[in-house]
Amino acid sequence: MIEVRGLTKQYGAVRAVDDLTFDVAPGTVTGFLGPNGAGKSTTMRMILGLDRPTAGRALVAGRPFDRLGEPLRVAGALLDAQAVHPGRSGRDHLRVAARTQGIAVRRVDEVIEQVGLGPAARRRVKGYSLGMRQRLGIATALLGDPAVLLFDEPMNGLDLDGVRWIRRLVRELADEGRTVLLSSHLMSEMEQTADHLVIIGRGRLIADAPIAEVLAGTGAARKVRVRTPSLDDLAGALLRRKLRVHPTDDGDLLVEGASAETVGDIALEVGVAVHRLAEEHTSLEQVYLDLTGDSVQYKVSSEKELVRS
Repeated sequence: MIEVRGLTKQYGAVRAVDDLTFDVAPGTVTGFLGPNGAGKSTTMRMILGLDRPTAGRALVAGRPFDRLGEPLRVAGALLDAQAVHPGRSGRDHLRVAARTQGIAVRRVDEVIEQVGLGPAARRRVKGYSLGMRQRLGIATALLGDPAVLLFDEPMNGLDLDGVRWIRRLVRELADEGRTVLLSSHLMSEMEQTADHLVIIGRGRLIADAPIAEVLAGTGAARKVRVRTPSLDDLAGALLRRKLRVHPTDDGDLLVEGASAETVGDIALEVGVAVHRLAEEHTSLEQVYLDLTGDSVQYKVSSEKELVRS
């Protein structure tokens, strides 16, 4: 488990992290979200003892990270895939890490196989692509078979197959009862992977809740899109059921406050053919943008503003 309590980091006049408090529970994938400059990486570095907090504390398995006797056996992390000696082979990098922690050398071959590096592990890291470096970084994080894992943008540089592999991996790790903190800007992947979300902006906590609650908490009504050749007949039947109905520009009906099954049953009752029937859900991407809109530090000027300037 990861416990963050009142965590604060001040750099001169800039408060990068501002009184953050949250937990990352075992058996779940916790998505750690926020705009660029929100303080995600700084928070993860403080959890791992790489930066000293100005105030507050972060505990891993009940202790500060720098007080863990064998840290790689308790927590593994991928924060910067480039932070590897370029002259070493991937396998040698892992062997060195294993030796410093008293980890059996056979574990090196196990994680190489687990992350799919294969024969590339014997090549020098300077010849690795970003995706291969990501796999090596994940192998390093897994080396001590830790109960706690932190991944900062692990999908960067990976192809589609690699992204799907990461998704499966973090799910499997959480299902084994491990604590997983995952930072990513890929909202579609986060929506498929995370159980819980911690969202920050300008160093402050914006949301800390299960992903279903975050998606439901926007106030957006449930909507069903339906297409029918008998638009007026179906709209009338839906309105008589006190449902809100809105025609769309492409000739469909958007129904609020009902499930697809309910709309389909009403269409059947009035003898109306249905050519399309689908529930529409608010995406995590839209919810995230709504929640963090006031916290974005780097905004591109609109086209009109550029023309005026």
